[in-house]
Amino acid sequence: MQLQSEMAPVNRKLHAAPAPSRLSRITRAALMAGLAIVALSACASNRTSVRSPDYSGLSRTDAQANLAQLAARFEANRKDKVAAINFAAALRAIGQAKQAVSVLEVAQAAHPRDPDVDVAYAKALAADGRFAQALNVINNTIRPETPDWNALSVKGAILDQMGQNEQARALYRQAMIMAPNEASLEANLGLSYAMTSELDKAESHLRLALRKRGANSRIRQNLALILGLQGRFDEARAIYLAELPPDQVEANMAYIRALLTQQNRWDAIKDAG
Repeated sequence: MQLQSEMAPVNRKLHAAPAPSRLSRITRAALMAGLAIVALSACASNRTSVRSPDYSGLSRTDAQANLAQLAARFEANRKDKVAAINFAAALRAIGQAKQAVSVLEVAQAAHPRDPDVDVAYAKALAADGRFAQALNVINNTIRPETPDWNALSVKGAILDQMGQNEQARALYRQAMIMAPNEASLEANLGLSYAMTSELDKAESHLRLALRKRGANSRIRQNLALILGLQGRFDEARAIYLAELPPDQVEANMAYIRALLTQQNRWDAIKDAG
């Protein structure tokens, strides 16, 4: 089925928020396509010592230059866990999840049962769609007596992507007791609500995340996505324009419109049938 051009007239139904029965499919499609997902980008925790950087805000040119530097650093010493974690994070940021997994398997062999490496490995596995394996890795990392907020957040993000949203939210809230001012936790909670069609709650938590420590461009872009999925295109575009080059802004807006337009057409076919 061919989608309407973005320049074509938009019918009134498109401007309204989609019905809850179909909204979760639309939102999940957008989030899982990687338009602006934040769920696996949390940084350092209270127990682990190595930050897993978020390189998602880099331009394509900067991302490639950064990747080349990190690759060289990793190849210079493949047992350097910091180099491995940073290189894997850069690979995930450009969609090379399988290669990120391979890099972290090298790190795991050199640093068995290292929580920094294991958390990064779980993120890479989840980014590659290997959710059951990622969940097993992160479960082995979490110590029930002294849980780590970053590991809890990563586990929550994995559960969200497996459709276990209530369990994921419980983990985010548990993590927020330990790290109440961390923007990534609030943002993850917002995206969890987005995955179950609750866009008002998603928007509220994302706006709150922007007032917390570590708020970044990715969270602002996720807010733009949620506004766009509610049909609030002008608000979404304004946020994107502050974060991205014009061509990427228009690509994101076209993607959101295409999702909503496609769903409207399927609804019309079903109603006619």
